[in-house]
Amino acid sequence: MREVCVIGGNRYFGKRLIARLIAAGDRVTVVNRGSSPPPAGAVHLVADRDDEESLLKALGSRTFDVVVDQVCYTPRQAAVARRVFAGRTRRYVMTSTVEVYEYEDSLAPVREDAVDPRTVPVDLELPWDDEEFLEAHYGEGKRQAEAVLAADPAFPYTAVRVAHVLGGTDDFTGRLDHYASRIRTGAPVLVPTRNHPATYIHVEEIADFLAWAAGQDFTGPVNAASHGMLTTEELCEAVAARIPDAKTVFRRVQVGEVSPFSFTRSYGMDNSRATALGFAFGHTKEWLPRAVAETLGKGN
Repeated sequence: MREVCVIGGNRYFGKRLIARLIAAGDRVTVVNRGSSPPPAGAVHLVADRDDEESLLKALGSRTFDVVVDQVCYTPRQAAVARRVFAGRTRRYVMTSTVEVYEYEDSLAPVREDAVDPRTVPVDLELPWDDEEFLEAHYGEGKRQAEAVLAADPAFPYTAVRVAHVLGGTDDFTGRLDHYASRIRTGAPVLVPTRNHPATYIHVEEIADFLAWAAGQDFTGPVNAASHGMLTTEELCEAVAARIPDAKTVFRRVQVGEVSPFSFTRSYGMDNSRATALGFAFGHTKEWLPRAVAETLGKGN
């Protein structure tokens, strides 16, 4: 039986990950601030992961086979985790994001080496505790968090760069609901003049991937994305299929706010590394109708 620590992870694909680990026979310890309990069967430790002393006190003398960090958003958080879990875990899995590629603009899907965390500058003095700053610099925060873990690693680690996640009745983002609302009323869906496709992954598939990655021994960044990129038009088509007499109206704009999942640059990730390592991804076209049905609350 493995000892697994999950930091955060009490909603969306995090809670699915925890359920999978428990079902596989792992002893799972969940660390969070106590705002919500973990799934049944997990050990619950209450601590503020930003507070090094709080985290050390909560963990006590516990050691783990693997830590899965679902809520590492800044280099400061990564630095705390690096100090706290050094000598305490055999493996560290950080949930990262496709947004680390925000400065790349390749029409071809990007590979992991497009952003080498060992070359990313780290600035711990930036206002990472400011919520507005952090929201505006989400991708950069993740890039620098990866960089902290990659610099003279204190433990073997991998950073899972997650594509845009869709599906589930508990999708809290409201992004597909945005499309449904506009399609129902005939309001225009605003997209950039040049609107690029992106890579996606189903909520169940990313939970599967993280559970799988926890048991592997590869290190460094890895992209997690289903096969097949999707355009905004394809997303809207799938949403419209669930709405009687639907009419989708697109309006292309050169400046200003656009609808979710509309991109002025390519957000495609190459998933060949993970595939070669042994994970079998599904295809977006296969699960998209299901994801839309789940999110809009109309069954499978």
